[in-house]
Amino acid sequence: MPGSDPYIVFGSPYIGPEEFEEVRKTLESNWIGTGPRASALEKAFAEYVGCDHAVALNSCTASLHLSMVGSGIGPGQEVITTPLTFAATANAIVHVGATPVFVDVDRNTMNIDPARIEAAVTEHTKAIMPVHFAGRPCDMDAIGDIAERHGLLVIEDAAHCIEGSFRGRKIGAISPLTCFSFYVTKNMTTGEGGMICTNDGELARRLKVYGLHGLSGDAWKRFSDGGYRHYEVIFPGFKYNMTDLAASIGLCQLPRIETWLRRREEIWARYDEAFADLPCQTPAPAEVDTVHARHLYTLLIDEDACGISRDAFMGELHKRGIGSGVHYRALHLHAYYKERFGFAEDDFPEASWVSNRTVSLPLSAKLTDDEVERIIGNVTDLLTSSQGSRRVR
Repeated sequence: MPGSDPYIVFGSPYIGPEEFEEVRKTLESNWIGTGPRASALEKAFAEYVGCDHAVALNSCTASLHLSMVGSGIGPGQEVITTPLTFAATANAIVHVGATPVFVDVDRNTMNIDPARIEAAVTEHTKAIMPVHFAGRPCDMDAIGDIAERHGLLVIEDAAHCIEGSFRGRKIGAISPLTCFSFYVTKNMTTGEGGMICTNDGELARRLKVYGLHGLSGDAWKRFSDGGYRHYEVIFPGFKYNMTDLAASIGLCQLPRIETWLRRREEIWARYDEAFADLPCQTPAPAEVDTVHARHLYTLLIDEDACGISRDAFMGELHKRGIGSGVHYRALHLHAYYKERFGFAEDDFPEASWVSNRTVSLPLSAKLTDDEVERIIGNVTDLLTSSQGSRRVR
């Protein structure tokens, strides 16, 4: 069904006139580095999540890394996480000198399987880092119970789960540390950006210092109208701060995030309805008493069932003007982790199974009804024709 319609970009953000206006105002203020807008976004995000403190940074990767630095995780220690995630999750563990310990996923939820976590705990385990895959909250009660029994810290990777909640508790207000992403493809964006949420005031203060070179005071306060102030380096910190230019976009996006979630829920329901009788596997329903953030809509394309491989399916969609993504090629299959830690594909069979079949379809709030139907029409055409002919490989 190729045509001349504009290409549907996977993960295209919703950017409107409001964002342009806020960026213009920020540029005209001549304060585009870290300043009052970054502080305002921290306050607004903490209120949205329902936590006491939020620390704005330049990425979720920085948030994960800084959370471990601030918690004293380091060489000789282990952090349990999932192999079905973006590299940043495990890379951040490696960056502090700790060892990532992978635990396989549940094939239906694609989240870390709590039933397998306890067997991975050793005397060296310091933390558990669950990842709320695609916006589906992990079982935080089960994970929290394991952490409490073994005296472990929980650091949530909530890059996909800004709007999520688990049994009446917002993601970001459950664990000691929760890390969010505002990357360009996320449910709200600052272009690049991240946030750490915590209820620990002393830890939040420390993280802010660590995230800006280890300086004793915010850089923007040193050059404010109150006059120059000398600073003190109290820790060998990092350049992880969020700029006001980025924060201005986030301040515009955050008030609309629930409206955008409702639109993605509409698209999700339409996809579920349209794909119900196709040979692919659609996402499992959201668990009772949770809010799924609907970040990624993933199909599982099994070549034996569908008559087409996942990669060929994506190639055909591209030819028809539709972008897609893979979330994710499991980390234990990547060269660095295979070679450094000796992982094999069958070490985590569920993650490998999903990794070899998963494909994410466009799920942006900016998609029009016509674009949604165009995606549905092409997916349906590809899978029905391929199943019949089994010629496309």
